[in-house]
Amino acid sequence: MKKSVSVILAAALALGLAACGGTTPSSAVASSGAAESVSASAAAAGKDPAECRIGIMQLSEHEALDSAREGFIDALVEAGFSEDNIEVQNAQGEIPNCATIATKFVNDDVDLILAIATPAAQAAAQATTEIPILATAVTDFVSAGLVESDEVPGGNVSGTSDMNPIDEQADLLVKLVPDAQTVGILYCSAEDNSTLQAELARAAFEERGLTVNEYTVADVNEIQPVTTKAVGEVDAIYVPTDNLFAENMPTAALVTEGAGIPVICGESGMVESGGTATYGINYYNLGKLAAEQAIEILVNGADISTMPVQFAAAEDLEFAVNEENCAAIGLEIPEDLLG
Repeated sequence: MKKSVSVILAAALALGLAACGGTTPSSAVASSGAAESVSASAAAAGKDPAECRIGIMQLSEHEALDSAREGFIDALVEAGFSEDNIEVQNAQGEIPNCATIATKFVNDDVDLILAIATPAAQAAAQATTEIPILATAVTDFVSAGLVESDEVPGGNVSGTSDMNPIDEQADLLVKLVPDAQTVGILYCSAEDNSTLQAELARAAFEERGLTVNEYTVADVNEIQPVTTKAVGEVDAIYVPTDNLFAENMPTAALVTEGAGIPVICGESGMVESGGTATYGINYYNLGKLAAEQAIEILVNGADISTMPVQFAAAEDLEFAVNEENCAAIGLEIPEDLLG
């Protein structure tokens, strides 16, 4: 595994929207009619934490999503919830599996569902309008059709957003590769939130005078050939918090490292897997933030329909760099970034 260095930066930043992507089925779109559904959070208010039953549905396995899950569970156990009553199901990257898992949790009549990543959240929202659903590792709850607004969700879904500090990531690329003229953005075209991040990244890089090329893949089989095309046409690459690339970063890294091309990633797990560097949020703390919402709903009777979507705290922004990758591509890390 590549060595990485992470430094917590107490930067005065406000993170915006948020996560790893997914499609937006129309039936998942929040509407004013959702307010008429039964509030499971009210029904579960005042329950003994040790008796609460929680279902966790995770889209796929990679470091960011795993960390969010671990932070959520650790915070709940610390608050008196029983880990024996927390069931974890992984969809292994298959969106149809999300629907099956969501239906299982509804049939099991769990007290709350945590959905990790956008497709998982959308599947849960399709499956029930009564059981409270918290989502994490979701980039934009509104565009994903999960809430009416971040401030007042209006239905049975809320959660924590993992929107990237894209401007800071663009600044990092310029600092690390000051001679770069053309940047390639690599992402999966099937992930809506990746598309959103790519649009924001394009604007950020163009504001800094860089030419931007976009390269999209539809599945894992396209990662190597598309990355190979990209490294022949750009000076640096940016990859947002994209689930497909997060799972398969070593495949892309074999190509980029061999070509001597630096890769700025959306989150630190991708740096650990072969990318070059990032400023990104702490997914473990993001999961803990979702756990705080769960406690408010289940123990204190908070109404999820009025519970605002939460965003990562500025102090959780991390700088992560893969020193081995930098050495392999001949990239010098500025001393001020290493603290």
